[in-house]
Amino acid sequence: MEPIRRSQLIKATMAAIDEVGLADATVLRIARHAGVSAGIISHYFGGKDGLLEATMRQVLSDLGQAVAARRSKLANGSPRDHLGAIIDGNFDRSQVSGPAAKTWLAFWASSMHRTQLQRLQQVNDQRLYSNLCCQFRRLMPRDAARDAARGLAAMIDGLWLRGTLSPEGLDTERARRIAHGYLDQLLAGYDTSPASSKETA
Repeated sequence: MEPIRRSQLIKATMAAIDEVGLADATVLRIARHAGVSAGIISHYFGGKDGLLEATMRQVLSDLGQAVAARRSKLANGSPRDHLGAIIDGNFDRSQVSGPAAKTWLAFWASSMHRTQLQRLQQVNDQRLYSNLCCQFRRLMPRDAARDAARGLAAMIDGLWLRGTLSPEGLDTERARRIAHGYLDQLLAGYDTSPASSKETA
């Protein structure tokens, strides 16, 4: 499929979900948003479920790129720097805009009932946990690193979810500030300078 057409359909899917929610985001409505025939969607994606999966793969890819772009600037960064970059990447504009936020919510709800979406959700959860745990492991013992990674992942997801569901919308700067503050609490008592960071026994 032509990349431009694929991107067009994915953006149309997010726009339709933003407008009316997943249940009412019919193939016909999505096709109208994209300015194509409904048959194009069925031909390339096999229907609405296939298009939703492709859309979530794109959103997940955007998330990965947002985190990677921040971490790529930290060649000699400390574990604290990398953990901060992961936090900031998760609150990137690509993840908090209206269409992206509502697509995420639809994805989370649908993943409880659709096997393929559930797999995507599990991969995403594991990726976040592994990236966090790897950096915490450079500063603290294994069990402490695992607990810290789980706690920070829950903080990131919780701030995102509560903010997205609030009538005022997500205040990304405040969410980042709270998450960074929590990270500092987790790292209290550990030497976070680049020179001292190493895997702890």
